[in-house]
Amino acid sequence: MATINENFLNLKESYLFSETAARIKAFEEKNPSPKVIRMGIGDVTLPLSAAVVEAMENACHQMGQQSTFRGYGPEQGYEFLRLAIVEYYSRRKVLLDTSEIFISDGAKSDIGNITDIFSNDNIIMIPDPVYPVYVDSNIMLGRKIEYIDANADNGFLPLPDSRHADIVYLCSPNNPTGAVYNKDQLALWVSYALKNDAVLLFDAAYECFIRSDSLPHSIYEIPGAEKCAIEFCSFSKTAGFTGTRCGYTVIPKALTRKSKTGSDISLNKLWLRRQTTKFNGVPYIVQRGAAAVFSEEGQKQVKKSIDYYLENARIIGETLKKCGIAYFGGESSPYIFLECPNNMPSWEFFDYLLDKAAVAGTPGAGFGNNGEGFFRLTAFSTRENTIEAMNRIANLFA
Repeated sequence: MATINENFLNLKESYLFSETAARIKAFEEKNPSPKVIRMGIGDVTLPLSAAVVEAMENACHQMGQQSTFRGYGPEQGYEFLRLAIVEYYSRRKVLLDTSEIFISDGAKSDIGNITDIFSNDNIIMIPDPVYPVYVDSNIMLGRKIEYIDANADNGFLPLPDSRHADIVYLCSPNNPTGAVYNKDQLALWVSYALKNDAVLLFDAAYECFIRSDSLPHSIYEIPGAEKCAIEFCSFSKTAGFTGTRCGYTVIPKALTRKSKTGSDISLNKLWLRRQTTKFNGVPYIVQRGAAAVFSEEGQKQVKKSIDYYLENARIIGETLKKCGIAYFGGESSPYIFLECPNNMPSWEFFDYLLDKAAVAGTPGAGFGNNGEGFFRLTAFSTRENTIEAMNRIANLFA
């Protein structure tokens, strides 16, 4: 008789964003007007940039010609894209080799799949509140999870404590809180990892929103990180690839860990073996579009889009200030993590805001115990919808 992985039964019955979508749908069926403004899911609204579209169109033409047609590509990604990423990192004095970069169909996939190369007896440390995939992918394997508190007192930027962990998840700029680690804070985590022989899993999907030169875009800007960290990046929010799907993971060759026999094992080689077995690579057309993001014109166009979303975040923050609502994030981040007014629980505030203003966000409690009493709004809506949503909120609380 086939048996199931019982660990799946320990997951919450419904994925956070499935639950919010169901509540919004039920509300809309009963209330067709006014239109619900969605500011909960981090899906972009601006289209792919012209440089990306042109590159993909050219790639489509190539795929339609016998002389330039391509079949299966390298599982770790085409050299032209990995070279573009190497050059991008070098601008911040981070030196990588193309063999340390793995192209994927998105950071979420790799963050979930990276668990394949680690044994189940590792102790996992995860900040609370946190993006659900970090937790769920480890619950699926039955691993022991230690939570480290992120809260208003530490600015939602927890630092190492005396506990031991083997694998630590970090996200900066953070989803859902919008908080960003500085170099000194990340240096403490690198020091912790080196001392404990731990591995930092660093989610840098939102690094392009950082505007301050004093804030690190990559964990590898911290000395020693190449010996203890894996970095995950994405084109989804950077360049509007949410529906196109492309990201990349960096695993330095200097990152090794001991096997049970005492041998030094390269995590880069383990991940390469995993990818060549379970993944056939990202389509050539998509990778050509991704490479165009790093061109001079592509960078100008991407910056314009990011500036658009950051202005949305500024508008949201300005409205919350006028309403006397405290919040985190919104600077160097597309996320605003606000304190629910009148001490409302997160899900109660979700229903209240939906019912009274037809505005939908994400309850902080869905990201962990420390998210209770907070609420996430995203800056990925259109300018018109952002202004309208803030007008509705201002009418409720100003």
